Amino acid sequence: MKKIISSLLFFFFVGNSIAQQTPANKQTTAFSIEGATAHIGNGEVIENSLLMFRDGKITFIGSATVKTARLGTVINATGKQLYPGFIAANTTLGLVEIDAVSASDDQDEIGAMNPHIRSLIAYNAESKVIESMRPNGVLMAQVTPRGGTVSGTSSVVQLDAWNWEDAAIKTDDGIHLNWPTSFTSGKWWLGEDPALKPDPKYIENIDKIKDYFTNATNYLASNKIKTHLPYQATAGLFDGSKRFFIHVSGQKEITDAITISKELGIEKLTIVNGEQADKVADLLVKYNVSVILERPHRNPNNEDDSYDATYTIANTLIDKGILVSIGMEGQMERMNARNLPFYAGTFAAFGLDKEVALQLITLNAAKILGIDSFAGSLEVGKDATLFLSEGDALEMRGNILTNAFIQGRAISLETHQTELWKRYAEKYK
Repeated sequence: MKKIISSLLFFFFVGNSIAQQTPANKQTTAFSIEGATAHIGNGEVIENSLLMFRDGKITFIGSATVKTARLGTVINATGKQLYPGFIAANTTLGLVEIDAVSASDDQDEIGAMNPHIRSLIAYNAESKVIESMRPNGVLMAQVTPRGGTVSGTSSVVQLDAWNWEDAAIKTDDGIHLNWPTSFTSGKWWLGEDPALKPDPKYIENIDKIKDYFTNATNYLASNKIKTHLPYQATAGLFDGSKRFFIHVSGQKEITDAITISKELGIEKLTIVNGEQADKVADLLVKYNVSVILERPHRNPNNEDDSYDATYTIANTLIDKGILVSIGMEGQMERMNARNLPFYAGTFAAFGLDKEVALQLITLNAAKILGIDSFAGSLEVGKDATLFLSEGDALEMRGNILTNAFIQGRAISLETHQTELWKRYAEKYK
């Protein structure tokens, strides 16, 4: 009996020690943050700032020299940096917990054409990976499905919630399409030629996409005697309530994707990943197409690319007037999402103005995801989703958070990682 009781107590305490931090309660006390250097998120910086918020909304942002009564709890932030919460676009956060455990992997669905599949209902708000985002200032994310030709529908969440219903701040913001590539290569492990060559099925694959969305528009214009859920889910693409996210790279492929989307009558269009998007910048400008770039910490894929092509592409596109953000898709994307601010910092290190680089993961991301009316910058009337850092949040040594708020709620910055850090810091101090 003693062994049984001891075992139960052990698992009880272990279970509690590894559980995610409890989501914060709704804001009941007003806050005033005074003295920080405020990075608004729209390119503006306010030295010695004053920001006040109550009921989850920002009520004042300006200079601390203004003679106005401070609200509620006053936080002395002299010497610190104040930022809007960072937004991770195009990520599978909350859809996979452990890659090697199939039962915890819910990022894609069977079938090729799944516009009706909603990633949001598979989102695990209690993921331990999610809580590790917050200490780096990543407080919101676009949860995006993967796989197939039409992967499904994404939604935008805040990263401190009990469940997916609590987490959602914009449901079904867009539909994601994986565009085919115009090149193919042989299977080297079968002795085939691994060199790239034109894919004879490229046009055929494009025609399948065109036929699918043409059939969808015909269905939407019909009397709909029988319900067709996949076709019904595409309605937002044609009435402007959903954005079309096309995951595509390559000059020819991007050109084809934009041209055909416009032929189909789809207006709100974003290119995701977008390698070589700089080569068709004029086309992007012509049709007001935004871009969610792939993470820059990688080698260029094309032989004629400069060594720093992946680091300078953001600057090139922005100089053309294109709306740009950063996506997380790629190897170890969920774990690497915590490095989002450092990807923006890398673009800044290669010529992009620091405040413009900040916009990539704040206001620009909010505009692309359709949440800029209440998120993405420190402005009166917007959600008080923000944080204080000891230093430059786009730089690894400066990104040390002291306070963070989501919709005015003071959230915990503790995670299983910070607990282990403290444990071993104590051991080896």
